[in-house]
Amino acid sequence: MDSINPIPPQVPPQIPPVAPLYPAAPKPPGETPEERAPIPNLMTVVEAILRQPQRVMYQLRQPGAGRLIALMLLAALVCSLVYGVVVGTFSGGSQLWIAPVKIAGGLFVSVLICLPSLYIFACLSGSQARLVEMFGLVAGLLMLMTLLLLGFAPVAWLFSQSTASVNWMGTLHLLFWGIATLFGLRFIEAGFSHSQARSNAGFNTWVIILILVVLQMTTALRPIVGTADSFLPKEKKFFLNYWGECLKSSPEGSLAAH
Repeated sequence: MDSINPIPPQVPPQIPPVAPLYPAAPKPPGETPEERAPIPNLMTVVEAILRQPQRVMYQLRQPGAGRLIALMLLAALVCSLVYGVVVGTFSGGSQLWIAPVKIAGGLFVSVLICLPSLYIFACLSGSQARLVEMFGLVAGLLMLMTLLLLGFAPVAWLFSQSTASVNWMGTLHLLFWGIATLFGLRFIEAGFSHSQARSNAGFNTWVIILILVVLQMTTALRPIVGTADSFLPKEKKFFLNYWGECLKSSPEGSLAAH
């Protein structure tokens, strides 16, 4: 007697997974062995902050983070000085050393001025980050900004050798600074989000303060692109007033600080 094959059971079709209504929370630093690997030297910290920023954030929470912070500050200093030399090639002469000193000094003093307010806003937001961790995030901000400026240096050099417009060169450098600042702020925002802060309102307020301080610093240290009789200006001005004067006095109508 022939055997009768049983009817195979009906398998219901698989229902595709439903996308969550809210995005998953970012993974904390140190989830993978690569992120827990130490950062021993300057080249490693450069690669880490460009490719593995969470590795830097994790190491900032570990004992001995001071060495990592020192490496990031050293890299930021070197990159800002090199970019400053490129800025100085527009005018030449004494600007070859004045521009690097003003750019490096202005960046470091600006973030140092804003560091206390960042820590206070972090504490008010419920963050558990220590002061040394906040200092490390600011050092990473500086390093990433100056690395990007160093990447823009060949473009800046080309325009500095092919144009005589001070206002146009000032506008170009402000554009480069704005792009570099945007990426640097993304790094520090990611670090702030991993510090158990309940709200980003304090951080967003600090970003506005930082931008205003740096813009005012460009006016307080003028001229950076052009030349002047003295190292620092003798007249105090708000950066918006100074930019307005540049717009009125320049036939090209460029918005920039000399």
